[in-house]
Amino acid sequence: MPNDYFQFKQFRIEQGRCAMKVSTDACLLGAAVDLRGATRLLDIGTGTGLLALMAAQRHAAVGIDAVEIDEAAAAQAAANVRASPWADRVRVWPESLATFAARRPGPFSHMLCNPPFFRHSLPSVDAARRTARHATEASLSFSELADFADRFLAENGLLTILLPPPELRAFQAQAAMHGLLMRTDWQVRHRSGARVTRHLATFGRGPGRSAPAGQPLLIQGADGGYSADFRALLGDFYLHL
Repeated sequence: MPNDYFQFKQFRIEQGRCAMKVSTDACLLGAAVDLRGATRLLDIGTGTGLLALMAAQRHAAVGIDAVEIDEAAAAQAAANVRASPWADRVRVWPESLATFAARRPGPFSHMLCNPPFFRHSLPSVDAARRTARHATEASLSFSELADFADRFLAENGLLTILLPPPELRAFQAQAAMHGLLMRTDWQVRHRSGARVTRHLATFGRGPGRSAPAGQPLLIQGADGGYSADFRALLGDFYLHL
């Protein structure tokens, strides 16, 4: 069983009321996303508030909104934000992305999303976990996400998303329909020679390639410990790096 909290160097994530706990994949997303030039960031489906708080730690100038449809998770994310050093820069919205869009929030320079993506696996019997992990009619769809990004990304804005390989291809198709092309692609493998399990892919408007050269990101090094890239990315966050 996962712990009810995860302690980072500068903040703590309480997660007992959240369906989806802190994961290595999500930590990599929060650490690897390119925040250069960020002024206004949106964390879509914030869950525990992890990505919003990682962005707040990394970039002192960025203002952050975080949307979460699950009431219990949104309350926990808001509590995690209040307990952090960046409570004045992060706001949690306990509502759906569609409701948030109706507020006409204006353009964002960056968006982050770790969306529901297990489209074909057996759904969990737990409703909250199912919404968080599985793309169903009741949860955030790739079409809805691509449409929102098209409407609310600034002209030079970027969307960075975490997906397994098959789901990335499905999202690429939706994004292309809205003029959003993949700019960068971190390909996450557990170790050298292992299959790619996740993509950390960034999308934006304008010139780009539908399939940019992937940048490998190994979790484990040849010695069985964390790789040098992993340590470089998460050294400011993990207690024992």
